Amino acid sequence: MPRLDCRFETSATALVQCPRWARREVAVAGRSNVGKSSLINALVAIKGLARTSRTPGRTQALNFFSLGEELALVDLPGYGYAKMPEALARKVSALMSDYLARRDNLTLVLLLIDSRRGPREEEFALADIVRSRGIELVVAATKIDKLRRGERAAMRRRFAPLNAAVFPCSAADGEGIEELRRRLFRVSRAHGVERPAREICRQE
Repeated sequence: MPRLDCRFETSATALVQCPRWARREVAVAGRSNVGKSSLINALVAIKGLARTSRTPGRTQALNFFSLGEELALVDLPGYGYAKMPEALARKVSALMSDYLARRDNLTLVLLLIDSRRGPREEEFALADIVRSRGIELVVAATKIDKLRRGERAAMRRRFAPLNAAVFPCSAADGEGIEELRRRLFRVSRAHGVERPAREICRQE
C-alpha cells in the first residue's frame, strides 16, 4: 500500500486555535478504546504518525494532519471510556461538540465503532449532529479481524440503523483499509478538486 503525503500540523484545545486554511477536513471520531490512532496510521501507511497508547483517552485535543494539498485528517478526542477528571471530561466533550457543530471546513466524519459491539447511544447522537449539518457520515467497523466470518452478517444488522456506508476494517491485518481509503479520497472529487487523489501518494 503506498504511503501518503500526510504529516502532523498542529493541535487545538479550542475552536479559535484551529488552522486557518482552505483544506477540507475529514474528522475521525470514536470511543477512546476503538483504535483511532491505529486506524489513522494504517490509512496513511505511516507507522507512528498518530500516537497510540495502551491507556485509552490520551487524545484530549483536536489533532490536525495535512493530507496532500487539499485535505486534512482531524483526530477528535475519544469518548465513553477514558478515566479523567470530570471537569476535563466536560471540557473535552465541549471541544468536540463545538468542532462538529461549527467548523466550516468539516466535510466528512469517519465514525469508528468496534465491530464486536455495534453502535450505542453515543454513536447515534453523534450521527444526528453530523447529519443535522448536512455533512456526510462514513462508518468504520473496526477490529473486524476479531470476528469470525459467520458473525459478520449479525454485525451488519447491528450497524444498519445508522443508515450510513459501513466499512469493516482492521488496522492489525489491513482488511478493508484500501476500500476505506478510496472512499475518503472521494471527498476531493466530490468537491471539485480536479487533481486525482492518487497524486497525494508517494511510494516508500
